[in-house]
Amino acid sequence: MLAHFHDFISASLVDTRELPLFGCPVPAGFPSPADDDLDAPFDLTRHLFRNPASTFLARVSGDSMTGAGIHPGDLVAVDRALRARHGSIVVAVVEGEHTIKRLQLRAGQPWLVAENARYPPLAVDRDAGLAVWGVVTHVIHSLGDYRVVGVR
Repeated sequence: MLAHFHDFISASLVDTRELPLFGCPVPAGFPSPADDDLDAPFDLTRHLFRNPASTFLARVSGDSMTGAGIHPGDLVAVDRALRARHGSIVVAVVEGEHTIKRLQLRAGQPWLVAENARYPPLAVDRDAGLAVWGVVTHVIHSLGDYRVVGVR
């Protein structure tokens, strides 16, 4: 199944916002004492888009890349200036349809590989018109429920 992208948004059109950045890393292991210091403002746009003029956001549909942490409804940053390599996650155009898959080169032949066992790898015949549209550099997704709950 090919993913369909309904929205491509140019990163050059994204409003630059500086956000406060917590002054120390937040451990994912055991808790550490809180640090009230904030670093200089963090420009999320500059962090996400190395090449703003050639980077786009696209909303993902389909579940073929869940094993790579890319879920339906996520936004992906796609940089068209980067060269796709073996192992890159790419937005490709196959037979006129956009899809997001991992690019693999096997004996010189390109394959588009899903990160979900329900979808078989797709060997791309050179006559099929494969075009790598861009390389996925970041994934933005919600963790779900945003209800504020009390800490016990």
